[in-house]
Amino acid sequence: MYKKIKPVLFLFVSTVLLWSCQDDLELKPEDNRETSATVFDDPASYREFSAKLYAGLSLSGQQGPSGNADLAGLDEGFSNYMRLFFKLQELTTDEAVIGWNDGTIKDLHSQTWTSGNEFIRTMYSRIMYQIALTNEFLRQTTDAKLDGRGVNGDLKSEIAEYRAEARFLRALSYYHAMDLFGNPPFVTEEDPIGAFLPQQIQRADLFSYIEGELLAIESTIVPARQNEYGRADQAAVWMLLSKLYLNAEVYTSQDRYADVINYTTKVIQAGYSIPDVPYQYSFLADNDSNGAQDEVIFTIPFDGLNTQAYGGMTFIIHASIGGSMDPDNFGVSSGWAGLRTTPQFVNLFPEGAESLDSRAIFYTEGQKKEINNISVFTDGYAVAKFKNVTVNGEQGSDSTGEFPDTDFPMFRLADAYLMYAEAVLKGGGGNEGQAVTYINELRKRAYGDASGNISASDLKEEDFILDERGRELYWEAHRRTDLVRFNKFTENGVWAFKGGVPQGTTTAPFRNIMPIPASDLGVNTNLTQNLGY
Repeated sequence: MYKKIKPVLFLFVSTVLLWSCQDDLELKPEDNRETSATVFDDPASYREFSAKLYAGLSLSGQQGPSGNADLAGLDEGFSNYMRLFFKLQELTTDEAVIGWNDGTIKDLHSQTWTSGNEFIRTMYSRIMYQIALTNEFLRQTTDAKLDGRGVNGDLKSEIAEYRAEARFLRALSYYHAMDLFGNPPFVTEEDPIGAFLPQQIQRADLFSYIEGELLAIESTIVPARQNEYGRADQAAVWMLLSKLYLNAEVYTSQDRYADVINYTTKVIQAGYSIPDVPYQYSFLADNDSNGAQDEVIFTIPFDGLNTQAYGGMTFIIHASIGGSMDPDNFGVSSGWAGLRTTPQFVNLFPEGAESLDSRAIFYTEGQKKEINNISVFTDGYAVAKFKNVTVNGEQGSDSTGEFPDTDFPMFRLADAYLMYAEAVLKGGGGNEGQAVTYINELRKRAYGDASGNISASDLKEEDFILDERGRELYWEAHRRTDLVRFNKFTENGVWAFKGGVPQGTTTAPFRNIMPIPASDLGVNTNLTQNLGY
């Protein structure tokens, strides 16, 4: 949907989004003469503006892959939403380390970050920019605005669908803000454009707002499995509600596991399926068409020719390759020698897992399992989960091998199965036998037969659920949130180089949420820093 968007629309969007929540978020319109009166003369602009909302998750600027960034203050490749979200969700955990010395990036894995960390700051700015985009789209598509422009009929109905999707995307970004930062500034389409100081919202109140938004659009957004690939539908709303309720004790101190059962059941019964194809098909260049797409509920699409960026899947695939790994086998031109995993994560899989559990996609030749020096790529097993090749071994569409076609599966059915099982374990109701069946369906795909099946007694162990989520969903940007929910992110979990020491150590619980960036605190006097920072 968003592979070709008119530059004039970008200029208009940039012009209207000058709000003062971040001093480091600099929007740079090239031409401030464009207004809604001229931009929306073209009916196609509504679709193009909607496409920009989706593009905000995968692209970092107004032209790919670089040269006209949405945000200033960090390299355009670094300031990509998905790349930053991956880093904060994975590099802070046992699932990933990075060997680079870029700024304060190593502080993420060592859990020694401060409120001045540029990666945390830019994730915060990116989230707030994305929210600003959705707010402006909603301002420009009210009934009054559309009536004033003479919009009616089929176009008006189409715009109503875009509005529901915009509200979903805003709820998704506010969910990320709540999960990462706890108490962010809060702005909606009802607030004015221009210089003002947004009020801070408390985490429990933001939870209620997100829940209300999702429930409000549940019956108006396109039904499950009926929208274009890559666009949100009813099942995406149900998945985000499930994620919200699964973590409700963290956000509000009240459990909502019964609601997890309700909404994951809606997803599971919507017609998705665990495909009868190998696990890795879900992470290849043709994962939109090789059968693996049957379980994908919401994805961030990438196209090697039309959505070029140095973040997103370009970062994940290139940075995973180093040592003796051949980039040609991954469908890319080069390896950036950065990302690996820890021995503690490898230990979640059985000994010799590569020949047992097909989810254990590690590259071990020339790699040490243990990490003695985090800057040395061959210390730590490499992860070969994502590739820019098709099931037939063909490279993605970009002949240079720079930019991949591999889509990022943000929500898929396997996660719904695992959330259902966890909610059963934690007293939300549901059916224990059904939960076991769901997990065994995933493990049958992983093992190729019933040899990996579990019994009801395995499901009674919380550690099993957490570990199984790691085995199934690693490097899909769930791990930090999962560890926090299980109280193993800070004081009860240890892995290599956590705490800044080779053997790892526990860290203080205040790090379960990130700091409000010092740069924003210095501008917005309505904000109070999270405890501990």
